[in-house]
Amino acid sequence: MSLLYTNANIAADHVRAKHATPPRVGIILGSGLGGFASQVKDAVVVPYAEIPGFPQSTVPGHSGKLVLGTLRGVPVAVMQGRVHAYEGYSLNEVTFPMRVLGTLGVKSLIVTNAAGGINTRYAQGSLVVISDHINLTGTNAALGPNEPRWGERFFDMSSAYSQKLRKLAIEEAAKQGFTLPEGIYLAVLGPSYETAAEIRAFRTLGADLVGMSTVHEVIVARHMGIQVLGISLVTNMAAGVLDEQINHEEVMETGKRVEKQFTELLVSLVPQIAVEDALETPAQ
Repeated sequence: MSLLYTNANIAADHVRAKHATPPRVGIILGSGLGGFASQVKDAVVVPYAEIPGFPQSTVPGHSGKLVLGTLRGVPVAVMQGRVHAYEGYSLNEVTFPMRVLGTLGVKSLIVTNAAGGINTRYAQGSLVVISDHINLTGTNAALGPNEPRWGERFFDMSSAYSQKLRKLAIEEAAKQGFTLPEGIYLAVLGPSYETAAEIRAFRTLGADLVGMSTVHEVIVARHMGIQVLGISLVTNMAAGVLDEQINHEEVMETGKRVEKQFTELLVSLVPQIAVEDALETPAQ
């Protein structure tokens, strides 16, 4: 038994002792989006610091709490913040919370982030559903010995972001009166924002969005057979798109501005995702 597998089970047992109901849907909240967790009913809040092995975020806007409860009757586990490799964590540490969510029983993941807009058709404050990603971090979260109880050594990433869940999100946004475009998310390590030349190169590669998170959590989720819906909030336009400097305060402010729209979309999507997941899961 691998040490990572053992540690994930120890952490999961600690969480189960606080809240016994297995979560069906996991939600990871990015910068400026943590307020969504207040929507969870009958919430049990477990600070990351209390969970064995959980890394601690050092970034403003990532409060570091696991919120367990229900959204419209669906058992959920909501991560209020994440850690990043640029904080000095290894990828095993960055993705350890995702391993724990899978161990707890999560079947579907909604992963969110704050992103820079490369595609000039996006406006600041737009929500974008991620159709695919480009990993330019130079590494991969599945490096190292494989744990076969989680997944295969070589696993498919051709449908990293579920087409069915993307369709649900786009249709739900239309019902709520706004357009939810699709886009390709490109990940870099950070913490520095990108240069204008890098953004021009990324646009040539076909990227619509750029950020410093998400892809390794998605790699681990797919390794564990968890279906993924990714949503980016365009908190700023990437370097060179506008003639202005980029700062983290702008990221946080934009998150607050679109919080209501973001919250209404996710609250409506969770029960639909649970139904979709039930249809996909064979009867035991």
